[in-house]
Amino acid sequence: MGIIKATHIIVMVTWFAGLFYLPRLFVYHAMSSDQTSLDRFKIMERKLFYGIMTPGAILTIITGFWLVMGGWGFSSFWIQAKLGLVGILIVYHFWCGILVRKFKNDQNTHSHVWYRWFNEFPVLILVAIVFLVVLKP
Repeated sequence: MGIIKATHIIVMVTWFAGLFYLPRLFVYHAMSSDQTSLDRFKIMERKLFYGIMTPGAILTIITGFWLVMGGWGFSSFWIQAKLGLVGILIVYHFWCGILVRKFKNDQNTHSHVWYRWFNEFPVLILVAIVFLVVLKP
């Protein structure tokens, strides 16, 4: 079970790296106006979302489910709350995917300021999840 837990932490960190960095790319993309930069951001966003974030998310969910089925169970408040927060992160992840497609099709409607606020959301979820896992209330 230790290998699964370590793998879960590693892939979770990978997923969160993407959740933190992709919206930051959106900030810079929304501020750009020259075609070279716009094209570069589209490539970076696509590679980050599909090459790093999505595999990280999938493996986090798989290993997390494995840990729950292997001993934690679903009956504790902390695990139910954590799973609820993970569900919110999954929605946020898909929302990021929608935004990647909007930028790809030159259909972005948000300002760089909006993306700066959007970028802060996963930090709040991470803090809550870490407290739940460590304190197990």
